[in-house]
Amino acid sequence: MITAVHTLIYSDDAHATRAFLRDVLGWKYVDHEASGPGWLIFKTGPSELGVHPTSAGAGLQHQITLMCDDVDATMRDLEAKGAEFTGPPED
Repeated sequence: MITAVHTLIYSDDAHATRAFLRDVLGWKYVDHEASGPGWLIFKTGPSELGVHPTSAGAGLQHQITLMCDDVDATMRDLEAKGAEFTGPPED
């Protein structure tokens, strides 16, 4: 039985992306030293996986949906840690 999913995020600035997940979102992680210094593997808790079609030649794409119990309080907490939102939350 499959008990977990490993998800990849592609980033032009992997160090900054890892810092955001670690420092702003506060996700727990392990340092995967075999892959090099600063290579963090994050524990994401209960997760979901969706597969959506893309057109040929569209390139790599990703979307991350963060789920919480109180979106307003969570957004305030993340903004206090430096997160910026480009629009309102979507339901």
